Amino acid sequence: MKIISYFNERLRHNFTVWDIKLLQLAAMFLLILLIKFFPQIITLDFWVYFLGMMITVLRPLYALFLQK
Repeated sequence: MKIISYFNERLRHNFTVWDIKLLQLAAMFLLILLIKFFPQIITLDFWVYFLGMMITVLRPLYALFLQK
């Protein structure tokens, strides 16, 4: 947990909302590049994408609405 605290502190002091959004945009372009290289990703079933979305959204929703 020490490393997570370290990075949380660095992000809190050095990053703005713009930086985080730019990282999200970079991740989107990386995904597009992966789809160009491996078009089989598109043929996966809808539930695979839905499950991936639910897994990745659990922690932010918990931190936003339930954590005090």
